[in-house]
Amino acid sequence: MIASMRWRRAWSSFRLLLLLALAVVVVAPEWPAFGDARYQFQTIVGRARRFDFFEWTAGALGRKGEALLAGTHHFMTGEAQKQLVLGYLEQVAAAQRIEAEIEQTFANPEIADPLSTTAGLQAERDAIRARLRRLQPLAEAIVQQQVASVLAEEGLAVGGITWPPVLMTMSPVPYMLIVSPRDRIAQVDSAALIPGLSTEDKELMEAAVFDRLGQSALVVPIGGLGTYPAMIRETSSINWLAEVVSHEWTHHWLSFRPVGVRYLAGPEMRTINETVASIVDLEIGPQVIARYYPELVPPLVTPAPPATEPAPEIAFDFSAEMAETRRTVDRMLGEGEIAGAEAYMEARRRVFLDHGYNIRKLNQAYFAFYGGYAATPGGAAGADPIGPMLRELRAASPSLHAFLVDVGGLTSYDDLLALYARNVGGEPAIQ
Repeated sequence: MIASMRWRRAWSSFRLLLLLALAVVVVAPEWPAFGDARYQFQTIVGRARRFDFFEWTAGALGRKGEALLAGTHHFMTGEAQKQLVLGYLEQVAAAQRIEAEIEQTFANPEIADPLSTTAGLQAERDAIRARLRRLQPLAEAIVQQQVASVLAEEGLAVGGITWPPVLMTMSPVPYMLIVSPRDRIAQVDSAALIPGLSTEDKELMEAAVFDRLGQSALVVPIGGLGTYPAMIRETSSINWLAEVVSHEWTHHWLSFRPVGVRYLAGPEMRTINETVASIVDLEIGPQVIARYYPELVPPLVTPAPPATEPAPEIAFDFSAEMAETRRTVDRMLGEGEIAGAEAYMEARRRVFLDHGYNIRKLNQAYFAFYGGYAATPGGAAGADPIGPMLRELRAASPSLHAFLVDVGGLTSYDDLLALYARNVGGEPAIQ
């Protein structure tokens, strides 16, 4: 009797454990297999190297809230605003020069005690950085307002307010680890990495992706990121800053439209998004400079005088050479010559190095990333027709607002072809 009761209790306990195990299998998320490519990619990146967007965004929004409540720039004249921004950027340049000098000192093996040697420079750097922290919210608010005013005049405002509001902050930006298949050029995965990675760290991750996943990888620097507020790399150039702020704001605007929602749907959609944003920044950035910083408008390039004998050496055209490289790589990969294409890219990288272009690695991932920015002819986009189609669509549009409304509804490359046929007609040009 007692043995029978014990057996029944044991059986009941076993059934309870079995049900609990079944519940865990049904309710809990599926664990990735250790051989799964996505899982392996996550392990290659590692938690310590991954950029924490949540922490960054929380801090940036807090600082922006404080600046918004202060609103000091609204009580400044236009001239005072301009001088504050330019003065801030001059201080950024000074801090960057000192930091470069400190870094060179630490890299010099002939200096026995670089810490003591750079003590004065570090104190000067720290004093400048303290001033920059105080001025940064005000300088950023002014630039935001200047970009927003130009965008509003382009019809990109709701009730007189640019929407979404222009919001950005200068900050150390993450690196991006870009992954492409080796047999074609397409960005199939990416990860945001912490700033300050060493070249050795980058090379190790790229090699791990190549060896373990059989894919091409490249760690690239970026100028900005379409977080909200937009994350902008620290710069001392107001010309560059105005363009990048406009670029990232365009991503914010597009994110409320089908084309932005489908940014990650495929390489074509990424290229469409990035090219549209680049077209906008090339229009809005120069307008901001012309209105608020007219003395910094780049001078017009005058035609060179007729050549005389002997003919001068033809200058190396980076954009044209890179476009030709991309076209050749596309052809070789299309013919299945993967190893040959990779050897060709390395040979071409050395040509670019010889002409002063410090490209650390030229591979499929390089073209997958940089080829997505096709607002100007040539370059890493090669013969991709997306850039030419979007440029012609902008030229055919009555306004920047009309252009953005048209492209905002795109959900695929076929949609772009249809829009091009309606608004431009004919066959798209190949650059």
